Amino acid sequence: MSAALQVTAFGLALLSTLFLLLATCTDCWMVNADDSLEVSHKCRGLWRECVTNMQDGVRTCDQYDSILADHPVKIVVTRTLMIMADLLAGLALATLVLGLDCITFLKEDPCVKLKMCYGAGVILGAGSILGLVGSVWYAVDVYMERAMLVSHNIFLGVHYDFGWSCWLGMAGSTGCFVASVLLTCCLY
Repeated sequence: MSAALQVTAFGLALLSTLFLLLATCTDCWMVNADDSLEVSHKCRGLWRECVTNMQDGVRTCDQYDSILADHPVKIVVTRTLMIMADLLAGLALATLVLGLDCITFLKEDPCVKLKMCYGAGVILGAGSILGLVGSVWYAVDVYMERAMLVSHNIFLGVHYDFGWSCWLGMAGSTGCFVASVLLTCCLY
């Protein structure tokens, strides 16, 4: 029972960590599309902004200025939280691999292996909370930006949606949290 739970938690943690890494690296956190003309599709990410022409499929991307340049708070905070979540999830995966029952490392001391799994669950939980806060922070800021434009009657047929990177970050964080709960609460 314990080995099956460990392997399930490891698989979920691995998939969720990949989701977090993809969300951090990709560039479609906010979609800004023009409803009336449907000529272009703009994705804004943490590292660059890309515009895709819907008629011919040409995609052009503009890198943001240097990382040290002035950026909006939502980008800086989300970058920081997502990178920290990636690092913690990676550390948790490395610790979890060594703590799995099916790995021969420290096979003679199962108590230490169990503590390693528990520690991996705690680290994974901390990473999941950081990733979820970063993803939700960005999503709330996108919503507030849209609401501000609507309230000032500046809404010109442009809509703001959460991009697939934002949803991927939320899914990865949620999966890491579930894996953390499996490792910390259900393993004993």
